Amino acid sequence: MSSFLKHQFLLAMPGLTGSYFGATITYLCEHNEDGALGLMINRPLANVPLGELFDQLDIEGNHHREAPVLEGGPVQRDRGFVLHSDDVVLESTLTLNDGMALTTAREILAAIAAGEGPERFLVCVGYAGWGAGQLETELADNAWLTCAADPEIIFAVPFEERIDRAAATLGIDFRLISGEAGHA
Repeated sequence: MSSFLKHQFLLAMPGLTGSYFGATITYLCEHNEDGALGLMINRPLANVPLGELFDQLDIEGNHHREAPVLEGGPVQRDRGFVLHSDDVVLESTLTLNDGMALTTAREILAAIAAGEGPERFLVCVGYAGWGAGQLETELADNAWLTCAADPEIIFAVPFEERIDRAAATLGIDFRLISGEAGHA
């Protein structure tokens, strides 16, 4: 199996409404025979600006303190994941597609706080993970719609518009999709 869904968006289908992933859009950082790792990109944590995270981690700096922190997923919610442009790359940075990178090291947060970080970034706590074959099963069960990821949607589109904008790249009005699968 190839990593064919890496750098794709997963759009939660209406059938997931009421579940943890209901109304989410997830960016898949990795997908291979061992499973998948993604970050939800449209669920900011209420009343948790980035400055609060800096303070908790004793990171000095006054840049981007008001930036939102997102809920990246239900796994390792005590760990930070920074999805960012690849203009700043550390030794621990995983380079992704389309000029994007993922860094979990504290140093990337320190660089952001000091105004020396990447031009574009999202800070997430936690991630979404799937074991081997699990995501494929969920796709077969019509839980997700996939489409190519777009850095503009990740970094420039307001959170509440991200699912609809991604679906529109497929020519779909996501608000009109039924939660029922079309097959028997």
